Amino acid sequence: MIEQFLKRIAKTLDQRRIPYMIIGGQAAIVHGRPRVTQDVDITLGMDTDRLEAVIASCRALRLKLLPENPRKFSEETQVLPVRDAQSGLRVDFIFSSTPYERQAIDRATVVRMTRYPVRFASAEDVIIHKLFAGRAIDLEDARAVVLRQGARLDGAYIRKWLRSFSDVVEDRRGLLMLWEQVVRGTKI
Repeated sequence: MIEQFLKRIAKTLDQRRIPYMIIGGQAAIVHGRPRVTQDVDITLGMDTDRLEAVIASCRALRLKLLPENPRKFSEETQVLPVRDAQSGLRVDFIFSSTPYERQAIDRATVVRMTRYPVRFASAEDVIIHKLFAGRAIDLEDARAVVLRQGARLDGAYIRKWLRSFSDVVEDRRGLLMLWEQVVRGTKI
C-alpha cells in the first residue's frame, strides 16, 4: 500500500515539475532498517510562492489540506500538512530552496516503487537530517543507516554540511560530535 501511495505522489510531483525528495522515516527505512512510521515527509525544492502548484497536486491526489488557511500556515511554517483519506497517512510537504536542500534533492537516491522512480534523500542526507533533528528516534535512524551503509557513506560530505550549519545551530561542534558518536557507536 505505501509503495503505491508514494508512487502516486512522486508521479504527480514529476508531472508538475516539482522537485522533491522523500525524507524522514520513509527515507530511513530505505537506507537503514524497517520501522513503523505514520507519516510521509517530503522536501520540495521551492518556496511557498509556488504553493498553488502544490495545492493543485494535493487535489489531484485527493489529499485533504489540514490547515484552515493553507497559504497563511505554509508561509508561517514552510510546511503544508495534508492527509490521505483512504490510508489515513499524513503527508508534510516542506518548502525549502536552501543551497543544502537543492543539492540534497539533486543527489537523491532513486528507488523504483511498483516500477516507477521515486526520489528519496540519499543515505548521507538522511543522516544529516536525523542528526539535525536530534530526537532519540532520529539518532537510532542515523545509527541504522550507518550500520547498513557502512563504508559506502561519504563522511566528508556529511561533515561538510554539519559544519556549515554553524549559523543555524549554536554549537556546530555538537553536531559533529554527535556524528562521531554515531560512527563510533556503530563501529564502521
